[in-house]
Amino acid sequence: MARISLDLLQQFVVAARAGNFSRAAEQSHLTVSALSHQIRQLEQRVERKLFDRGPRGVQLTAEGQRLLDAIGVHFEGIDRALAVYRCRREEALTVNTIPGVMTSWLVPRLAGLVAAHPELELNLQSSTTLVDFERDPVDVVIRYGLGGWSGLQSECLFDEWIAPVAAPALVERMQGRDPHDLSAWPLLGDPGGRWRDWSEYAGVEVPRRFVAQFDTTDALQRAAVEGMGVALGRMVMARPLIDAGLLCMLGDRYMKIPEAYFLVYPPRSESHAGLRLFREWIKKEAAAYQQAIKCAPANRRVTARSP
Repeated sequence: MARISLDLLQQFVVAARAGNFSRAAEQSHLTVSALSHQIRQLEQRVERKLFDRGPRGVQLTAEGQRLLDAIGVHFEGIDRALAVYRCRREEALTVNTIPGVMTSWLVPRLAGLVAAHPELELNLQSSTTLVDFERDPVDVVIRYGLGGWSGLQSECLFDEWIAPVAAPALVERMQGRDPHDLSAWPLLGDPGGRWRDWSEYAGVEVPRRFVAQFDTTDALQRAAVEGMGVALGRMVMARPLIDAGLLCMLGDRYMKIPEAYFLVYPPRSESHAGLRLFREWIKKEAAAYQQAIKCAPANRRVTARSP
């Protein structure tokens, strides 16, 4: 058998992972017919049927799966080897962080960075999955956690605080009930998680029954804004909602939690000029934010009323 070109094999791997010729063609910047022609060429060369084609897409045959298992890992290795050469233009910077931090904290501050450094070209990404710097063309991330990621540079930006928050409509509906006694309020979240920590910190008893639990912080705080119940708001995301009058703090106490926000990047990014500018800017913004949170409780809070 004559040697098969790497291009044919690469298109096969893309199509096999996509499970759909239309998506694979888009990823490879080809037409569907051109990609389909290349796959048929490969099937003719290896004299095997690699895909079962149907109205809902394509599926690997047993022979196709064996081929993918044999060669897919090698293309992954090539991608990892080339990752260090991607996105190395000094004025271009790719930043990744979780959606809540992107919309609530980072984006509202970026105008100052762009004004000070108009030469920067920012590519902003948000995701809930961890970036793999060996494979993903990302220069720097803002991560939430305890720190200490192996093989990466990490610098703590600011801490995180939590406090019970509720919509003004819910506060009105509760008709002046004591915000420190949460046993009478509808609560949102996990009763065995942060609420247990809060009850120990505040010296209050939290009921075992909760109205609803959510798998994302964004959904939890959205439910609180809609008046569904009281949430333990993370201040990075809850504070803008408080300032906008969409949420109120119940009481006037914050609780600092172990997790914090970190600037994280691989050693290869240290010499990136764009990252140096971004790092200097974000550390100043983070220091100012942390000081403001420490010194100034939320403007809108609900306290116990006198009888």
